[in-house]
Amino acid sequence: MPRGKITKREIAPDMVYNSVAIAQIINHIMKRGKKNTAKKIVYGALEIIKEKTGKEPLEVFESAMENARPLLEVKSQRVGGATYQVPKPVAKDRGTALAVRWLLGTARKKKGQPMKVKLAEELIGASNNTGAAIKKKEDTHRMAEANRAFAHFRF
Repeated sequence: MPRGKITKREIAPDMVYNSVAIAQIINHIMKRGKKNTAKKIVYGALEIIKEKTGKEPLEVFESAMENARPLLEVKSQRVGGATYQVPKPVAKDRGTALAVRWLLGTARKKKGQPMKVKLAEELIGASNNTGAAIKKKEDTHRMAEANRAFAHFRF
């Protein structure tokens, strides 16, 4: 039974860089409502990026997000008695959410440093097309390419 249209909430841009993407990553990094802690981590990571690269941190952040955003993904589709991995294009909002999830996930898995340092390293790596988040994107694209034969099952 249809339940109606789901309305997306608008995320207010952050105060320092006036960017919705940075506000989104702050919200994803936040645990148990501790937004100030999340802001310190993200802004600290952006300061580290400025020191290490000498570039504008917002440009490095946006290029990292663009490089980590997938274009294709596979979804399970049941046809008859078999389940196929069907490649599908990724919507921009979902691609951004996946990129944020992958960047933060790979930064959290690193050990022995503060989170702001780990996040800065991951963002710098992603802006240079290296790093674990980029590998995850390439694996996703490789899987979609391998299952291209099932693309006609797309619903």
